[in-house]
Amino acid sequence: MKAEARFLRAYYYFNLFKQYGPIYLWYDQIADLAIKSEVIDRNTVDECVGFIEKEMYDAAQILPKTIQDPTTWMGRMTKGAALGMRSRVLLFAARPLFNGGGSIGYGRGMVNHEGKPIFPQGEDLNKWTKAAEAAKMVIDLDVYKLHFNKTETDPVLKAMNSYREVFTEKWNEELIWGNPVNTSAQLQQRILPCFKDKDWSHTSGPIPEVYPTFRMAELFYSQNGVPIEEDVNYDHPHRYQVVTVGDDHTYYIKKGERTAYLNLYREPRFYADLGFDRGYWFGNGRTKDVGKGTASETPWIVAAKKGQMSGKTKETTYSRSGYFCKKMVHFEAATDANGKATYARTTYPLMRLADLYLLYAEALNESLNEPNDEVYYYIDEVRKRAGLKGVKESWSNYSRNPDKPLTKIGMRDIIRQERMIELSFESKRFWDVRRWKLAHIYYNQVERGWNVHQSTEQEYYNVITVQPLQFTTKQYLWPIREAELMKNSNLIQNPYWD
Repeated sequence: MKAEARFLRAYYYFNLFKQYGPIYLWYDQIADLAIKSEVIDRNTVDECVGFIEKEMYDAAQILPKTIQDPTTWMGRMTKGAALGMRSRVLLFAARPLFNGGGSIGYGRGMVNHEGKPIFPQGEDLNKWTKAAEAAKMVIDLDVYKLHFNKTETDPVLKAMNSYREVFTEKWNEELIWGNPVNTSAQLQQRILPCFKDKDWSHTSGPIPEVYPTFRMAELFYSQNGVPIEEDVNYDHPHRYQVVTVGDDHTYYIKKGERTAYLNLYREPRFYADLGFDRGYWFGNGRTKDVGKGTASETPWIVAAKKGQMSGKTKETTYSRSGYFCKKMVHFEAATDANGKATYARTTYPLMRLADLYLLYAEALNESLNEPNDEVYYYIDEVRKRAGLKGVKESWSNYSRNPDKPLTKIGMRDIIRQERMIELSFESKRFWDVRRWKLAHIYYNQVERGWNVHQSTEQEYYNVITVQPLQFTTKQYLWPIREAELMKNSNLIQNPYWD
């Protein structure tokens, strides 16, 4: 428990570091602002990272490899959790935001009162090697495995169920560190679409106010495992057109339904992650797969147009993009005839093995002049669970840019998209786009969606602007409160917040 406390202190330092950049380190001294205020100043990036990762490493040497008494201790810290988070710290420090500032030189020229530059003034490629070694250390513990559904034999259903269960199955074998706090009911309540013709103002009923962006719907791969804009077989220019579904989408959409082409010919994770108009929703009292039960036992058909059961009926009961976060809702979550909802408890994954595989592949790719077989292996393992072929095979056969996986820059883009897909809605992209120094690109576009304010097919399937987004360079880090700066004249404000 002492080691767990030491790790948690380092973890909270890491959270502060992610938000504010370099901070003041108390190390093991007792914090006494009244005495220390004249010498308190921000440590450098490298000092902060060095302290945090060493604390996590030292804690890992004492923490147990596995939990011996799951009934009492499940959810407590383990060696793998501490080492896994350490690898994330090191990867965070290796990326442009904290490793030379990238193209805009973030933080260059900033010094503390001792004259030390608090941000690195140039890129250190050795940080990538250290991050890769840290991730591999967790893999080599040989404790965790990618989660696969244990009952389904159909490969398509197995891929979808396996992926959805990674998030909803409590303490599955892929989980390295999870948050067991019982807030999953509130989260699911804000995601679950309405499936009954009731007044959903009932406080225990679903209120789908948390929804995926339209950008996420376009980000998932085609069924061939490449971006839809690259797939030589995908009709990307006409993706918003409405088409009649044939019998080639048996597991995803009922034959004869009409939906946007954007919702067709996509990878299994698209259908496991997203609910959409006319698509199947497995759960909410219907737990038998298509063709394995009666009409009242097999999946719902989402009806998301205005006035329909999952569409806009009043301001808090619809998705503004037209998509729903299916991945985050346990299939046992349900509402009864009176609108009262029940939710199966889940464990929010703070880190899981697929995340670690992709961290390792990213760090390894950046540490090399060009990707090697090990980079491909770990990203391909994640793709295999999703029912996709390997990166090189998929791009060679289906992409308009078949040589993309052969270069460091090409694999960088592929790994980033793979992370955003595999870890969607798990609170990873928020930090990833910041450490990649891409937030000013991603968040300076408009948020789009289907026209959910309309009730007819012709009007609904038009892409409209939901709201504009704005992100400036200073928002890569939080500002230090003026009150804190006034208390201590040594502290220097973060870039561009003056």
